[in-house]
Amino acid sequence: MENIQYKNKLEAYQLSGLFTTALRLVVGWTYFSAFWRRLFLANKLDPNTTGYIGEKFNHFLPNALGIQGFIEYLVTHPETLWWTMVIFTIIEGIVGLLFMFGFLTRLMSIGVFGLAMGILLGAGWIGTTCLDEWQIGVLGIAAGFTIFMSGGGTFSLDSFIIRNHASIAQRKWFSPLGSGILPVKSKKLPRVVAIGSGIILFITLFTNQYFHGGVWGDLHNKSVKPKIEIADAQINENQLSFEMYRTQGVDVYGSFLIGISLRDEQNQTIIHLDGKALSQKESIEINNRYIAKIKPGAHSLIVPLGAKAIINLQLPEYLKHTNKAYTLILTDISGITWEQVIRP
Repeated sequence: MENIQYKNKLEAYQLSGLFTTALRLVVGWTYFSAFWRRLFLANKLDPNTTGYIGEKFNHFLPNALGIQGFIEYLVTHPETLWWTMVIFTIIEGIVGLLFMFGFLTRLMSIGVFGLAMGILLGAGWIGTTCLDEWQIGVLGIAAGFTIFMSGGGTFSLDSFIIRNHASIAQRKWFSPLGSGILPVKSKKLPRVVAIGSGIILFITLFTNQYFHGGVWGDLHNKSVKPKIEIADAQINENQLSFEMYRTQGVDVYGSFLIGISLRDEQNQTIIHLDGKALSQKESIEINNRYIAKIKPGAHSLIVPLGAKAIINLQLPEYLKHTNKAYTLILTDISGITWEQVIRP
């Protein structure tokens, strides 16, 4: 009797895993493809090449949820960042490939859940035309949980092991890490599913609201327009110094500054550097803090998402002993301006 019940349960799990096969294959590929792209289609692990994954990681920093300190530590320690990106890429490759093959499916589903949570917390706010990274994160979390509950199903290596290597399949560690019958009483399964699904729904609604205002209030998208924050603007002797930090806008290209101006209390322009001047290295001194670097471009000063730097400019000698207030103005090529009043 017990043997019949066991076979019926096992068959039920095999069927549930069978029905989620497409989900397992597609989600597995989304993570394995990250490994494939970075190592075989383009070398995105080389810090000296365009598209280095460390710069992409830097883009997450301004509006990440709960992990900003961790990201900032990495982008200020380039060697540690590189090793982290290498390890992260290898984990994505292993988890994605084994998830597709259905080997140790439940262990890999935990990996998918963790990777998706990292994407959600770090980049859930990024997406220009839709909520790209947020959707990837929450769907990955839901998929990880679903596949953990169902297991690999008929078309999986776990199922092959169950059918052909009964001694391995009957070991205590196999079903919690692989596939087959979960060590949870049937009466408790609805509660487990309800609690797990409820938590995931809460994470979905909370992050949707936190990043985008998607549940109530005004819907917003921080990836549409660039935003630069100015801090610690001051004039010492005849040098203007300020911190510039780009916190919003499209992640795939920079904000293009075509003007840095200083005006006095009568709104008279004291200095003005246009796009041509800002494209020349000798015009300003730039001290970058992170991997994503502010630098002169062909016709402007390029400010990537997440880049932060101290900017120094030489002023006319007559401002050396000034005791007036001034207004610093940064102008983007789109026409957006950012201002900071400098008090004496």
